[in-house]
Amino acid sequence: MRQKRFFLTEDQIPTRWYNIQADMRNKPMALKHPVTGKEMTAEDLFPIFCEECSRQEFNQTDAWIEIPAKVREMYTYYRSTPLVRAYGLEEALDTPAHIYFKNESVSPVGSHKLNSALAQAYYCKQEGVTNVTTETGAGQWGTALSYAAKLFGLEAAVYQVKISYEQKPYRRNMMQLFGAQVTPSPSMSTRAGKDILTAMPNHQGSLGTAISEAVELARTTPNCKYTLGSVMSHVSLHQTIIGLEAELQMQMAGEYPDEIIACFGGGSNFSGIAFPFMRHTLRDGRKTRYIAVEPASCPKLTKGKFMYDYGDEAGYTPLMPMYSLGHKFRPANIHAGGLRYHGAGVIVSQLIKDGYIEAMDMDQIEVFDACTLFARAEGIIPAPESGHAIAATIRRALECKEKGESKVLLFNLTGHGMVDMVAYNQYLSGNMINLPLPE
Repeated sequence: MRQKRFFLTEDQIPTRWYNIQADMRNKPMALKHPVTGKEMTAEDLFPIFCEECSRQEFNQTDAWIEIPAKVREMYTYYRSTPLVRAYGLEEALDTPAHIYFKNESVSPVGSHKLNSALAQAYYCKQEGVTNVTTETGAGQWGTALSYAAKLFGLEAAVYQVKISYEQKPYRRNMMQLFGAQVTPSPSMSTRAGKDILTAMPNHQGSLGTAISEAVELARTTPNCKYTLGSVMSHVSLHQTIIGLEAELQMQMAGEYPDEIIACFGGGSNFSGIAFPFMRHTLRDGRKTRYIAVEPASCPKLTKGKFMYDYGDEAGYTPLMPMYSLGHKFRPANIHAGGLRYHGAGVIVSQLIKDGYIEAMDMDQIEVFDACTLFARAEGIIPAPESGHAIAATIRRALECKEKGESKVLLFNLTGHGMVDMVAYNQYLSGNMINLPLPE
């Protein structure tokens, strides 16, 4: 009988995160202060982020960072997540490619975001923080942080991008069930929100606007810290638990991926699945193809410019060296709300600049076509974000079929789409349209 799912035992779950910065030949360029323009240090981030995450952000020397015992304990509630051989999808495509996916949708909150939320909530609690705040698009990160905050006895305030707040009411409800205060962004509760709404009263929000509001709340509320679900280097670090597990599971399967594919918003899940494998490329020259897949309506990797830019619309965050469409960019209202972000994390940006990572953009109808085929072949309804990785994997598998190549393809299934049925309803009713970025 062919084996379809691969799990690790509890004592095989990695005890350290992998810090790719230590192995990069060209380190990411320095963050700069949003006001003075001077290079920043970890201490400059202490007023906004918890201190340990700030130190991790600037660590470019230690390849391995110990996962705190309490976080490891909480990981065992749902980790390891399964590595799955997608036999159903292979047969539907009639491809010689071997397709695997890492199923992060089995976490308590339905996505990979909990891997970093638990770590950030733990560090905040250790430092005596009582309140945390953040932004969220589709709601996966906001849900993860709301749950993690409740586990550690913290109060959570989440600014959700307004269009996603309206499109995805059940994700909003999930955050509220976990005890978080959820506010559609832009709002009238912060100076940044008021300024945005004054200039554009019908602004439907972006991750940039929500970040501005969350950062402002952290700066003006006693004993409150800002937490982030993507983009920053310490978030990528926490997510490497995904790829470290996948590496061991691929060994169990007796194969090694020729190509690793993941959707791309700010970089958290792509980093998580790709960076542990990429260390063999950086250290030993192993040939593996790494593909980051983004929406055609928000293509910062394929059409953006490498520049110093703010991570938010109001200009509160550090200036980051990244591929960006500009911090004032207003993305189209696609259903993959978690990918509607103007910029890319600094590590991924540097690796793309150095030629280690390829980028691909996808229209949302092709994405939902792929989601539908995957659901019918594998019995899992994927989140629209994950659908980008599925669509790219299908493209590659069909190319393997045309060329008669038996490649091993690995993609990251970041989350399930069980609360994205409004989007699926629009697709199934024939009312979905593509929203490509105009030239």
